[in-house]
Amino acid sequence: MNIRRPTYDDLPEILRVYAAARQTMRENGNPTQWRDYWPPEDVVREDIETGLNYVIEDETGIHGVFVMLMESDPMYDVIVDGAWPNDYPYATIHRIASDGQMRGIFSAAVQFVREQATQAGIHEMRVDTHANNSIMLHSIEKAGFVRCGTVFNFDDTPRTAFQLSW
Repeated sequence: MNIRRPTYDDLPEILRVYAAARQTMRENGNPTQWRDYWPPEDVVREDIETGLNYVIEDETGIHGVFVMLMESDPMYDVIVDGAWPNDYPYATIHRIASDGQMRGIFSAAVQFVREQATQAGIHEMRVDTHANNSIMLHSIEKAGFVRCGTVFNFDDTPRTAFQLSW
């Protein structure tokens, strides 16, 4: 498994991975988190341009994608029904998706982000997901994240928020 920053040449494969993830969400009782359009191509292009996007691949191609932030995320400024355990600097994983062809996509992303964050002197990571995303909820909790409360996405929809400290 290899993790790298994508190029614009990877855009069709990244969009394919996101489409597969949306289909998996629909099939597993979560039809509303990303609906049929999220993330749109312009957001993915911006992620590539800004260097926030990463792909996870093996010898057969790209099977996962995620965004890594190494700075505070305004989405996490307000949390309800709980609290963050601390106000330390943190890294964030957003827009993580798998095409379902390779196991361990979330674990690989968490390990990668943890290594990058540790090198930057950061020892906290945050992630969020829709309450109906049972696959992601399981992966997050299996990775050792602690449920902290509810945050609200850019469209004001609630997301269950988690933090991992090391």
